[in-house]
Amino acid sequence: MKITWFGHACFLIDSQGVRILMDPFDSSVGYKVPNVSVDVVTESHQHFDHNAHHLLRGDFQLIKEAGEYTIKNVKIRGIKTFHDEAGGVKRGVNIVFVIEFSDFRVAHLGDLGHTLNQQQVQQIGQLDVLLIPVGGTFTVGPEEAKKIVEQLQPHVAIPMHYKTKYIKFDLRPVEDFLKFFTNVKKFSESTIELGEEVKSQRIAIYVPSI
Repeated sequence: MKITWFGHACFLIDSQGVRILMDPFDSSVGYKVPNVSVDVVTESHQHFDHNAHHLLRGDFQLIKEAGEYTIKNVKIRGIKTFHDEAGGVKRGVNIVFVIEFSDFRVAHLGDLGHTLNQQQVQQIGQLDVLLIPVGGTFTVGPEEAKKIVEQLQPHVAIPMHYKTKYIKFDLRPVEDFLKFFTNVKKFSESTIELGEEVKSQRIAIYVPSI
């Protein structure tokens, strides 16, 4: 399985001949808009930095609602959560997407704004890879993100939605999240290729580079 980070909360997952792009952004965010052909696009919520599917090329299926979907033998489950800690009163609904391939389970938490309750932990289930916001302000911050990682116990967690030199949003840097963990691996490239070896790890933090 290959995972490519395009910046902010946008990832491309390429596995089993299926290419899934998650939370595409527009050019105002500060990163280069992805120029890729994909089979599926998921959007956690309808804000400009997460729903720019209109800028993508090709014929793809768009998923932006909670529910269960199957595309080319890949199962996708959207779980309703909230964009804030007040039940959506401030920023509305957020959809967590769990992608189940034959050999890997991946969750993208979108702009999750709260820690998880027990029902949500059970709905998400055991994960190989967790894509988690850590920058605060609009999502959970580093401290809440740490707790969520501990709740879900993924083999690998990849932080997203944090301050970089490209982005103007008032977010905290990824280092504020990484300080809570000892098994941290930073990459010099934006694409990470994962094999069965990740399943032997217990909460490793992978940080791709743009």
